[in-house]
Amino acid sequence: MYLLIPLSAVLVLLIIAVFGWALNKGQFDDLEREGERILQHDPATVDADQAASQVVTKQSSMCVLASPEKKEALNGK
Repeated sequence: MYLLIPLSAVLVLLIIAVFGWALNKGQFDDLEREGERILQHDPATVDADQAASQVVTKQSSMCVLASPEKKEALNGK
């Protein structure tokens, strides 16, 4: 019972210390720019290896969802 008050005081001091550290490191300097950055459309850069793997993945997922007749049509048979 007498341990809860000192533990809660230590917890409050720890929270204040972490908040002070975040302020000094600049975590709250520019909140608006980061919020707007999420909304901006930046095309993802894809190299040749990633582009090839995306095509294979897209084709394999199409074959899994397609019926056997559609698979034949996709494969050109």
